[in-house]
Amino acid sequence: MNPQKFNEQILNNAVQMDASVNFQLNGNMLIVPCPWEDDKEVTNGERVRYRGGIEVDADGRTRVKRYKDGSKGPLHETLYETAHGAVKMTRPQIRPYNGRRRMDEEYVYVTFKFPKKYGLVLTKALYEEEADEIMSYFKTRKEETIWK
Repeated sequence: MNPQKFNEQILNNAVQMDASVNFQLNGNMLIVPCPWEDDKEVTNGERVRYRGGIEVDADGRTRVKRYKDGSKGPLHETLYETAHGAVKMTRPQIRPYNGRRRMDEEYVYVTFKFPKKYGLVLTKALYEEEADEIMSYFKTRKEETIWK
């Protein structure tokens, strides 16, 4: 496939893949059993709900709901990355009644992940280089970093 000829496809209507699978515009899926499967009972005569937004009716009709959008979102936002480290910050908390940020609930985390095969000497040398790089990033930040 030529990536230059790729056009984004936007669904205007629900898409029916075959006779039994329907993809709906809101992201849900509806799976209907084949007509020759009508005499079979899948559950004990009642609707069963599973994790992940899956519902199965007694006749086998299955609904798969999409994940909720915007409910929680990612917990951390990546600010800066090095080869083996990352600087992440918790998402800004904004008070709904006055629109101000909750600065006391925002934290910055620095994490390093080095493979064990590097050995202690190489790991310490890489740590010092990347820690200096991250500290220079902190110095260039427009917001003040409060250290505890």
